[in-house]
Amino acid sequence: MTTDRPFRPRLCFISYRHLSHFAMTLLDEYADRADIEVVNGSFDAALTFARERMRLGTTDAFISAGANATILRTALRAPVATIKLSGFDLLLALMNARRVSNRVGVVMYGAPIPELDAIKDLLNIEVAQYAYRTPDEARHCFALLARDRYEVVVGSSLVLEFAEQYGMQGHLAYSLAAVRQGIEDAIELARAARQEASRYEQLSGVVHNLQEAVLAVDREHRIVALNPPMEKLLGRPQAQLLRQSLETIEPALSLAHTLETGAQDRAAVLRLSQRDWIVNRTPIREHGQIVGAAITLYDARTIHDADASLRSQQRHRQPTARHSFDSLIGQSEPFRRACATAQRFARTDMTILLSGESGVGKELFAQAIHNASSRAARPFVAINCAAFPESLLESELFGYDEGAFTGSRRGGKRGLFEAAHTGTLFLDEIGDMPVSLQTRLLRVLQEREIVRLGGALPIPVNVRVIAATHQPLRELVAGRQFRQDLYYRINTLHLHLPALRERPEDIAPLAEALLRRSLGRLGSSLDAARLLPRVLPRLAEFPWPGNVRELENICDRMAVFFSQWRHEDEIDFTELRHDCAELYEDAAPASSQRTGDRHRAREVLDACGGNRQEAAKRLGISRATLWRWLRDD
Repeated sequence: MTTDRPFRPRLCFISYRHLSHFAMTLLDEYADRADIEVVNGSFDAALTFARERMRLGTTDAFISAGANATILRTALRAPVATIKLSGFDLLLALMNARRVSNRVGVVMYGAPIPELDAIKDLLNIEVAQYAYRTPDEARHCFALLARDRYEVVVGSSLVLEFAEQYGMQGHLAYSLAAVRQGIEDAIELARAARQEASRYEQLSGVVHNLQEAVLAVDREHRIVALNPPMEKLLGRPQAQLLRQSLETIEPALSLAHTLETGAQDRAAVLRLSQRDWIVNRTPIREHGQIVGAAITLYDARTIHDADASLRSQQRHRQPTARHSFDSLIGQSEPFRRACATAQRFARTDMTILLSGESGVGKELFAQAIHNASSRAARPFVAINCAAFPESLLESELFGYDEGAFTGSRRGGKRGLFEAAHTGTLFLDEIGDMPVSLQTRLLRVLQEREIVRLGGALPIPVNVRVIAATHQPLRELVAGRQFRQDLYYRINTLHLHLPALRERPEDIAPLAEALLRRSLGRLGSSLDAARLLPRVLPRLAEFPWPGNVRELENICDRMAVFFSQWRHEDEIDFTELRHDCAELYEDAAPASSQRTGDRHRAREVLDACGGNRQEAAKRLGISRATLWRWLRDD
């Protein structure tokens, strides 16, 4: 079993020769704890030495004092321990200087020390105090001391250098205890930096193989880890980015808010380098404390392609359109005209409104239009807007994000607009849609994007909408029950489907096909073509207020009745009146129905000022039907 070698800090002590020599007397004390290199230099030279060691990677922390320490801390992204001057150290230095003269000069880096006034009175000495920030300022301080004939000076290692040049005696202000504490501080800084580096090395190892562009910063907003995709995006190699402030490299990627609040920011959209990105910002925590943050960029094009692929794989589970124009039955002029118009509409991608009485086959036409369009291989999704309460209809259409409401599915749920992406969405009975949802639907049709319930991110959708209604939408618009702007949006292409009573010649072929299908489901071998002539007069006479849906219902009941016999010749058709009573009612009810139709048509026509086209629209019928209703009036 092997163990990791204990960490041994590599320290670099940088100062002028007097303080460096002072520090060398302590090196033996740390022989078993650290490797300490001592280098003579100050100001620009000190910074050059330090940068070279960082480039070579031979130093974990630096030790310096005064001006050097300030310069290194400002310019380097590395730990710097400062040798601090204590009041006791200064007192000892002044006492040593007093042995030479009662007039002592004090030259310190940064700013004068106010406490010196109390010390000089205590020691009964005259003190001339000066401060410097550059070598030239220090030289000027010594010129003033020389002018005033000071013979002894207390200060830093640089001060001792100038004292020699001006023929003065210099006393180092720092004590061995201060140097020793500086070395101890450097060892601890090096260890902390090593632990942080190890942590970020692990983080770098994790992000290196990720395909997304990833970058992490420490609590100071300095870059500590990034992977090749992020390097490529920023256009710089890792060596030029590590330890640099993210704000200066690319402000658009800033993690300052994440570091400050600890809040996650998911699925934001960012435009960078001429591309769209989905951005996640996440805080990095250790023991509950924020120690950094990470940003991940997902290529929006890749997400779009993956979404398209996923939707493609799910198509076999999505509702599809089963009917085509070839499967629609009818040869009457109104029916053939409706089919021709629908086929023409199918060649476009515009929104369609199908109108007509209940049961005329609006969804069958919607499916046929979809299958004849360029979207035929894409999803066909249908919903009856009258079949759901408002709150449920909204979630069905637009979907919801996780936590949008009590009982919402974990992970959320995509709505029908998303399910119909690239295909067709059929909105049946749109006249029954609540006005509040009409507003959202209008926005989708205009913007081509939806927002899930509880969500904030717009989701683009490419959907062709076919709407259907049996209600007079114009009247609903006039009564403020339907939005006028939505009406004009869905009424781009309008197809009115004729009622079954307007196409009586289609009753026979429809009834035969429906009866044959019903018999087949029941396992009967009876021939629908031989059965139908016996009941066709009744079917032709019936007004069919429920249209094709009602005809299908009647054929199902007839099939159940006929299936009790094995051969057509055995059937007692007189008994059919008990199963299909409406077909055997006296002619009076039918006559009454026609009388009622005429009366209703006359009332609506009067309300429209004699405008037959408007009256037909309000009644939901064709002008031919209106004319037929009125001709016997």
